[in-house]
Amino acid sequence: MAIYKIFPTQDTTLYSSHPSMNTGIDAILEASNKLGIDGLPDVARYLVQFDNSEINDIITNKISGSTYSVYLTNFISEIQGITSNTFLEILPLAQSWDNGTGQTLDNPITENGCSWGYTDFSGSTSWSPSGDYDGTEGVISYTSSFNPLYSTQGGGNWFFNGSNNLLYVLAGYVLDNYIDNIITSNPNVISQSFNVRDTKDLEAKVDNIVNNWYSGSIPNYGFIVKLADSFEFNPSQYVQPQFKYYSVDTNTIYPPQLEFRWRDYSLYSPSTSSIVTTEQLKLSLSENPGIFTPESINRFYINVSPLYPTRIYKTSSLFTDLNYLPTSSYYAVKDLDTNEFIINFDDQYTQISSDERGNYFDVYMSGLEPERYYKILIKTVLNNSTKIFDDNYYFKVIN
Repeated sequence: MAIYKIFPTQDTTLYSSHPSMNTGIDAILEASNKLGIDGLPDVARYLVQFDNSEINDIITNKISGSTYSVYLTNFISEIQGITSNTFLEILPLAQSWDNGTGQTLDNPITENGCSWGYTDFSGSTSWSPSGDYDGTEGVISYTSSFNPLYSTQGGGNWFFNGSNNLLYVLAGYVLDNYIDNIITSNPNVISQSFNVRDTKDLEAKVDNIVNNWYSGSIPNYGFIVKLADSFEFNPSQYVQPQFKYYSVDTNTIYPPQLEFRWRDYSLYSPSTSSIVTTEQLKLSLSENPGIFTPESINRFYINVSPLYPTRIYKTSSLFTDLNYLPTSSYYAVKDLDTNEFIINFDDQYTQISSDERGNYFDVYMSGLEPERYYKILIKTVLNNSTKIFDDNYYFKVIN
């Protein structure tokens, strides 16, 4: 049961209506299609990149051969225009880019980083893949898409398969339908569907992309997040979905995250009599100094004792006996101020382990915002009844 989170090294939004504008330090990332004052569609896509050496270290040294899943998580700030089955796509970028220091409201606009038209400062390197396109076999290595009726060339480039030695193409408006047809079968194209009543946070499983980075099949230039082609450059007033997520420059606790989840559950086999069977329990945590740095990995041990122990003749205290929770026990972590789950209960990834000292679980502090307080909750299933212990198990992460 392990969850490890990292934050981006850079992120930004590209706007088709402002082909040279950089928004590298905006607090918001945007994926949208909206009509401008001229009645023409304006498309926004955003880029997010995570440190490749950090990714490699997690997979090599922390996960160490275990089966794992990886999720790109973005937290919603504002949303408009969502209808049934509005799709966001997450793809691996195929060119390097510079974050820049611009913001949407800069006047004049800032042009010292990537934009819709350029990968770095305005007028330098364009988002312009080149190569051959086989319209019969449809072999594509990396691509981009834009509508020449409404925008200039640009908007990012992305890989379409796990190899960088195949053909590639700059896909214009005429290829959009073709791309939509093959996008569903490509392992490097991740999509998430949103409906009116769904949660609007992005939580996309991106194992294939991250594994390609780790193996070296494609370089890690980060992710591009965009609406599906059928929503982009759509001139209809009824198709204007707008997703706005918090960026790494937010002043909230909701920056983008790349979350690794793997199962490192370990089971010790105590005597049957030491596994508690009563729901009336007293739990406490040991190995909790209360203050941690973001680099910390802490193993919390759980002291378990019946609240009302059975009376027996014994010369030592019953409260010194080593007791164990049932195997169907899990932990979670909440932000103390917002009361939101930072790590939620999960049957696979937060199952509580055990050894000869008792029950335990490990918490990686890397994915917790510093200078905040957190609390730990314990959930266990006893006698077909679920009980959650929320008994003021607090700690703080500091810079």
